[in-house]
Order: sequence, then structure tokens, then C-alpha cells
Amino acid sequence: MTSSWTDERMDDLKHQVDEMGRRIDQGFASQRQEMNARFDRMETKFEARFEKIAAGFDERFERVDQRFEKVDERFEKVDERFEKVDQRFEKVDERFQKVDEQFHRTQEMVIGLHASITRLSVAFAVAGIGLAATQTGLILTQL
Repeated sequence: MTSSWTDERMDDLKHQVDEMGRRIDQGFASQRQEMNARFDRMETKFEARFEKIAAGFDERFERVDQRFEKVDERFEKVDERFEKVDQRFEKVDERFQKVDEQFHRTQEMVIGLHASITRLSVAFAVAGIGLAATQTGLILTQL
């Protein structure tokens, strides 16, 4: 079968091709609109989620900042306590120094007493020897 192309057939074919091109353009346009709408919805959802996440992070960071402020306050109190402890240790050091000085004075007194007792003992020994010698001399002279 051989067909011949008449002007009518050519016009009809042209019309069908034009109609198909128009439908394809409409299909692409509607697809583009549908895709853009979907992307817009996704973008809106993502933005909402990111805003929620960002707000949550802001709240969390604010709470962390508040906690650090409390920790800083606690450290200041600890510093104050250490200063008080340091003052107490200084007082204890002063007391130990006084006790140490008293110990040294007591030790010097004991050493002085020991020396005095030693001298007194020597004096009594000499006196005892002298008394014994005198008594011996008297006994010898009487004989």
C-alpha cells in the first residue's frame, strides 16, 4: 500500500503534531508546577524544623549559660572559703609559733635548772667532802 500525502493529510498531521507538542508542554508545565509546589512544601517544613531546632539550641545554650553563671558563683564562694581557710591556717601557724617559742623557753629553763642543780650537787658534794675531812681531822686530833 502506498499512500500519498495530500495537503489535507499534511495539515491533519501538522495539527496532530502541534496538539501533541501543546499537550507535552502542558504536561511539563503542570509537572513543573507540581514539583515546585512539593519543593515549596518541603522547604517550608525544613524551615519550620530548622527554626524549631535553632530555637531549641538557643534555649539549651541559654540554660547552659545560666548553669555556667551558677558555677561561676559557686567558684567565687569556694574562693571566699579558701581565703577564710587561709586566714585560719595563718592563725594556726601563729599559735604553733607561740607554742614553739614557749617550748624553747621551757627547754632553756629546764637546761638552766639542770645546770643549777648540777652546781648545787657539786657544792653539796664538796661540802660533804669538806665536812668528812673536818670530821676525820677532828677524830685524828683526838687520838
